[in-house]
Amino acid sequence: MLDDQIRGQRVAIIHYWLVSMRGGERVVEELLRLFPQAEIFTHVADRSKLSPLILDRPLHETFISKLPFARRHYQKYLALMPRALEEIDLSDFDLVISSESGPAKGVIVPPLVPHICYIHTPMRYLWDHYPTYRGRLSGLKRSYFSRLAHRLRIWDVSSAARVDRFIANSNFVAERVQRYYHRQADVVNPPVDLETYRLPPAGTKRSHYLFVSQLVHYKRPDLVIEAFRGLDQRLLVVGEGEESEALARNLPPNVTMLGRVPTENLAALYGSARALIFPGEEDFGIVPVEAMSCGTPVIAYGRGGILDSVTDGISGLFFERQGVEEIREAVLRFEREAARFDPVRIAAMAQRFSAERFRREIAAIITSELGRQSLKAKNFSAEVPSLSDVEVGPLPRPLALPV
Repeated sequence: MLDDQIRGQRVAIIHYWLVSMRGGERVVEELLRLFPQAEIFTHVADRSKLSPLILDRPLHETFISKLPFARRHYQKYLALMPRALEEIDLSDFDLVISSESGPAKGVIVPPLVPHICYIHTPMRYLWDHYPTYRGRLSGLKRSYFSRLAHRLRIWDVSSAARVDRFIANSNFVAERVQRYYHRQADVVNPPVDLETYRLPPAGTKRSHYLFVSQLVHYKRPDLVIEAFRGLDQRLLVVGEGEESEALARNLPPNVTMLGRVPTENLAALYGSARALIFPGEEDFGIVPVEAMSCGTPVIAYGRGGILDSVTDGISGLFFERQGVEEIREAVLRFEREAARFDPVRIAAMAQRFSAERFRREIAAIITSELGRQSLKAKNFSAEVPSLSDVEVGPLPRPLALPV
């Protein structure tokens, strides 16, 4: 993948915050497998929730981590994060890779040191989801966030110019990088743990529908639960979040909330599900690929990163509007057409998203960019004459000043 010279470089990986092990952190793990010598920089790290692979590397936190209650309320210090990034000293590194979803790409990199940004998403709360985030605030919080978001957008766009090359996690994110930053981005879909999520034994009964997600508004668990009200089908809801209590107060009898589920149990739930319901507009969506690797089709809102993974009519069905009736009709349509979905074929389609494939594609782009930067540095050196090449004429006579 990478030649020994590249693997031997000093590499800095910048990640926004390390407080759980989700999709962004799995990307960091794969980058560490490419660069075992890399050091990690982040605003806040909760070491009790991180993998041994991440904990095995030097892990540096910005001054955000020293602020009161930063481990739990790090997002409240968003206004200080640009300055915190700019104070990171990267002068000893040969390559900088930022992992961007919260502020991470705004580091100041020395001249001729390549900066590659793997972007999970431009910050949603500043851009396409801004009206939703702002609309859920009131009074002084809304006024403060409006002023803060305006200033952060200016910094976010200007800091995009500090990146030599963007790699987006989906075509949907690449389009948004173009729209907001006016930059092109390569596309490399993130890695999915295909070893854990596998086809169940032949003959496994598929008895329920499944929703797996954080229970937050933009994931739209409310629509899914309401769509199953009155249906003769069972829905299991996996996940927890700020909307858990409100959703639990008015559950239909055919809907069960399971909360957080261990990985091994989740694999079994995927393998026994008739279909996964995926109603959100996501940047990519690792959950649908996990379900597909278990041979489970996906009923999804047909916009966003889901278009990179699910093929309508083969590995799932799309509905065209985020609404209760649209989801209910999609489930009924799936019931009529369920026999056309082949679990073996669906699981095979998920193999495109392996960790090995991710490392191979990332390595190719990094090698290409380092070669381009090296050539640019050589051309720059060739264009700048050395002092010995410059003809120096006689010095001018001193100017006579009147006494």
